[in-house]
Amino acid sequence: MKGIYILVLLWIVAGCKDGTKNAASIADKTTESTVATLEHPGKKIMETECYVCHTPYTPEDSRIAPPMIAIKRRYIDTETTKEQFQNDLINWINAPSVEKSKMPGALERFGIMPYQPFPEEEIKLIAEYLYDHEIEKPEWFESHYQQEHGQGQGMGRGMGMGRGMGMGRGMGNRMGQNETATDYSALGLKYALSTKAQLGKNLMNAINQKGTVGAVGFCNLRAIELTDSMAIAHKVRIKRVSDKPRNPDNKANAKELAYISTFKELVERGPDIDPITEEINGQIHFYYPITTNTMCLQCHGKPNEEVTTETLRMLKSLYPKDQALGYDVNQVRGIWSIVLEQ
Repeated sequence: MKGIYILVLLWIVAGCKDGTKNAASIADKTTESTVATLEHPGKKIMETECYVCHTPYTPEDSRIAPPMIAIKRRYIDTETTKEQFQNDLINWINAPSVEKSKMPGALERFGIMPYQPFPEEEIKLIAEYLYDHEIEKPEWFESHYQQEHGQGQGMGRGMGMGRGMGMGRGMGNRMGQNETATDYSALGLKYALSTKAQLGKNLMNAINQKGTVGAVGFCNLRAIELTDSMAIAHKVRIKRVSDKPRNPDNKANAKELAYISTFKELVERGPDIDPITEEINGQIHFYYPITTNTMCLQCHGKPNEEVTTETLRMLKSLYPKDQALGYDVNQVRGIWSIVLEQ
């Protein structure tokens, strides 16, 4: 009898060990999957490039382009392969046209997307991330989609709600890890990117209505005003500063210049850049790079190449001491400098 008891005890102990091992294995796989999602380079490119117009955070009535979840939903169904989706996105971005569009409603409302020469490898990474991962969608999106397209049309692989906030390297998950502690890095990034989206939305409207030259006038009159309004809305101090300012009011101070140099080195090493924060006298100072994309080069690229003679003439008239020219894609043009109260 004693022998049977020992055998049963050994079996229970072994089962517990196996269960612990299996649970640990499942946890490891879940963690690996989450880390893979957060670190996927396509996510970062999508947020820095695409979210200027396709952000999930703009209200439905104020949009200038559909959110990325709408693109995923319309372009991917149960029969679509990843390669097909990548090719569709490359073909569209390289030469947008009415004939190629799979989103007639968006085309009618927002017009044709302006051509921007994105590197093909970046488009593939964005498409891969969209295809393989859930992404955030606006609160209004599901009811809007069902109203426009009905149940079961084009749902494909895009039914997930998405996890996190999609605001950088896992911001939403970091914010949810400890509800009693504030993640100022994540909070600052949220304020920076929401301000960027507001500026981008208004800039695209200006470009669509008045062209690049008209957009220069918009920036001259409204950019600092809009930044200040977002600072008031978020109850923080927000600045966009540069070592090569166009407007003298955006000139970086000595500390900000040091951080600009730091971010230039980090950007050269790779695409995954985390914000930098420091505490000074009970306040959190947040810094994050402002990098150039293809749209920026219309006003910040090489004179008489990306920047036309007409645009240069307007820039010279509005900014006699302009230094913000000669950039290429993915270079640090300045930083977000934000001060948050603890």
